[in-house]
Amino acid sequence: MARMARLALRYWAVSLTLLVGVVGIVLAVAGAGAVVPWLFGGYSLAVAAWQVVGMVRAMLQRRFGLDILAVTAIVATVLVGEYVAALIVVLMLTGGEALEDYADRRAKRELDALLSRAPQRAHRAEGGEYVDIPVDEVRVGDVLLVRPSELLPVDGVLLSARTSLDESSITGESIPVEKTAGDEVPSGAVNGTEAVEIRATRTAAASQYQQIVALVAQAAESKAPVVRLADRYAVPFTVFSLALAAVAWWASGEAVRFAEVLVLATPCPLLIAAPVAFIGGMSRAARNGIIVKSGGVLERLARARTVVFDKTGTLTRGTPALTEVRPVPPFGADELLALVASAEQYSSHVLAASFIQAARERGLALAEADSAEEAATNGVVARIGGREVVVGKFRFIASHAPAAIRVPLAPGQLAVYVAVDGAPAGVLIASDPVRDDAADTLRRLSDLGVVDTMMLTGDAQETAEHVAGELGIDRVQAECSPADKVATVAAVAERPVVMVGDGVNDAPVLAAADVGIAMGAKGATAASESADAVILVDEIAGVATAVRIGADTVRIALQSIWLGIAISVVLMSIAAFGVIPATVGAIVQELVDLATILAALRAIGGRLDAREAARPSVGAPASSGV
Repeated sequence: MARMARLALRYWAVSLTLLVGVVGIVLAVAGAGAVVPWLFGGYSLAVAAWQVVGMVRAMLQRRFGLDILAVTAIVATVLVGEYVAALIVVLMLTGGEALEDYADRRAKRELDALLSRAPQRAHRAEGGEYVDIPVDEVRVGDVLLVRPSELLPVDGVLLSARTSLDESSITGESIPVEKTAGDEVPSGAVNGTEAVEIRATRTAAASQYQQIVALVAQAAESKAPVVRLADRYAVPFTVFSLALAAVAWWASGEAVRFAEVLVLATPCPLLIAAPVAFIGGMSRAARNGIIVKSGGVLERLARARTVVFDKTGTLTRGTPALTEVRPVPPFGADELLALVASAEQYSSHVLAASFIQAARERGLALAEADSAEEAATNGVVARIGGREVVVGKFRFIASHAPAAIRVPLAPGQLAVYVAVDGAPAGVLIASDPVRDDAADTLRRLSDLGVVDTMMLTGDAQETAEHVAGELGIDRVQAECSPADKVATVAAVAERPVVMVGDGVNDAPVLAAADVGIAMGAKGATAASESADAVILVDEIAGVATAVRIGADTVRIALQSIWLGIAISVVLMSIAAFGVIPATVGAIVQELVDLATILAALRAIGGRLDAREAARPSVGAPASSGV
């Protein structure tokens, strides 16, 4: 009952129209039927006047819509004495606005979920106790308590021994992620069953979850260009409808025929279909882990002809993995890896985590260093168990161990050299593997109408060509600066062009492309802010999914627009022969509005996603039936 009352207050215009109708029925039953035409007619003309005011304001802003048809239909039905039809047309207008608002709220549900879940409070450690503070007051370095099942308020580092985090709202991964002391933990993740402490590494505004929330808020306020496309039908549709109504009046000699045609020409399908479809498409994208910043982005994605990829972190995982250990006697492979991992505990280099993880997977114990020093961009010097262990680039190692020899590498590989007590100890080989879903993503893009794919990267030509060859990408430009990437994308002939990247150096080209897509799962803030869409899950397949959602959304929007036009034209043509009375026509038009809105709501995509999920991937192995 309370919910019905809230709906009645929210959609007061519909409530008032229904109230006028009920009062009219009561008056007619009570024998005061003569008052009903004045009540219905007066109220309808008042609503028409209200619509005229809005229509004039729109025209002053050079926006020409379809309101004139509704106003003309209301006035015509009142003048010819079809006051019941006039009230139904008013109900259609107010009900159409209410249905649009309801559809908007339904379609935005996935977007609003992120906004409503944003952390609001944090428990900061102060003087041996925890004090509740607004999340905006958290500063870098603060020690915070996170209770069981609470959201992490800011990005931080885990101080407690271990915990399990639900990161589904951040990455889309439904399986809880195990974290141990020293691991980075993202804001917005849900803590497990035990209270833990974290040290804040970012403020709330700079944390990953708040960045996502900001993107969602920006997405929710957008309006798609195709909505304006619907407005373009206003003039021809209005002229056609008025002309048909006038011809029907002239041919029959009956003014009521004019009203009978116009009640079926009311434009709610055109006004509602496109925005509902695009909001639904944005909601569907969010549900698939993709934040689309505007409906216009979906339209450009639907027409994409070229997709350009960065390499590292986009087509590849961006985290080089250890592939081979080449020890120099007397060292063995496990001993060498244990020494390297022990030294790399004190390094911030991207390879350090890979080596430490590889050592842990082999069950190797890591030793604590007596001293350690990192030489920026070169390597690490650590004293472990009385021995000097040096890990890093060849030139850095050669300065400590002159006998070191450079090893030949295959394309895509990189070498980390090791020296112990001034003598070469071995080499660790790592490579940045291509993403498992990269090849299938390129095939899906081709199926969706993308005619050209290319790679732009700052890496060496040999490495870039190796990755491109593995994926079947013919066009490669390596050793690119950010300015080179912008110039190359600007010169692409087949447009719209989509650029996909993940790093700070990709931010300029993401902003310059027709559609910039950021791989934002790892918190690439600069790239995400410059991009038009952000993929929150660490999967390149999201690019093809975004293009597919764009194509489906535009198709459904246009289908819904033309559905409204087609049904209205057919019904108007029938009404021109006097077959459909004005009151019946007004009721039928309500059903047309409902059908159009339901058609547009298909863009939310529940069935489309289910159908896609059930379809086997291109190149996927067949089921064994076991």
